[in-house]
Amino acid sequence: MIVARTVDQLAVRERSVAMGSFDGVHRGHRHVIEVAQSHGKPTTVVTFWPHPRLVLGNHVELLSTLERRLELLETTGVDETLVVEFTPDVAALTPSEFAEQVLSRIGATTVAVGENFRFGRGAKGDGALLRELGFDVELVPLLEGVSSTQIRTLLRDGDVVGAAALLGRPAEIEGTVVLGDQRGGTLGYPTANLAMPPDLLVPAYGIYAGAALGHRAAISIGVNPHYGGAERRIEPYLLDFEGDLYGRRLLVELWRRLRDERAFGSEAELVAQIARDVEETRAAPRPGGQSDSGDGS
Repeated sequence: MIVARTVDQLAVRERSVAMGSFDGVHRGHRHVIEVAQSHGKPTTVVTFWPHPRLVLGNHVELLSTLERRLELLETTGVDETLVVEFTPDVAALTPSEFAEQVLSRIGATTVAVGENFRFGRGAKGDGALLRELGFDVELVPLLEGVSSTQIRTLLRDGDVVGAAALLGRPAEIEGTVVLGDQRGGTLGYPTANLAMPPDLLVPAYGIYAGAALGHRAAISIGVNPHYGGAERRIEPYLLDFEGDLYGRRLLVELWRRLRDERAFGSEAELVAQIARDVEETRAAPRPGGQSDSGDGS
């Protein structure tokens, strides 16, 4: 898949376009892309970064980084993705100006968008306007109950199984491994301390079963109440893994929420509970009916 950051990096040719923010690349997003691909033309995804709501001063917790979004878009088989840098100047473009400066300049003839998609200054652009401008428009009905907003709600509640059903894959957290307290190693369960980008959504605090780097993982999200912690920590323990992860980008799948985090009466009780968490992690199924071998793929 070719990734372009400006329209000039794409050759002008007749093409089908799927346009949207595509945060999380969930089942509904994939449906829009499939409709665009069904026309048999070279297919280009037009997406936006940063998220338009952030640029317009609204709060939004993202489901994926741009790097991960592009990886997920590549799995759909599209030929190209154009990442439009969403700036105040882009936000100020009228829908007609945006269509001319982006869609027409790359040769788009067919445009597929979700039925609730809006674009251009004041969010006044929609599928009907694109038709008026001469594009062959596919207005794709929403999949019932499937939206980035609903997925965010489920993750805030810790319902990673429900979120996976809407995503079409396990929910994920992503970050860079940084130096932590190194307390887990002294307990016999060395964890990686994950620093996440500030705009990414962090699911409900608790202990989760999941996977990373081809290994099952028991993941703690919270403040380590047993040690009186106050700072949020995200700490996956990769089962049967040996190696140095510092500085590495880590993508962690969340398969099942095991329990709330809590303080224990003694360190021995904590270690015994971690052992039970690890055993539950070994037995946890990967949501979505996919392979549960622990490969995280």
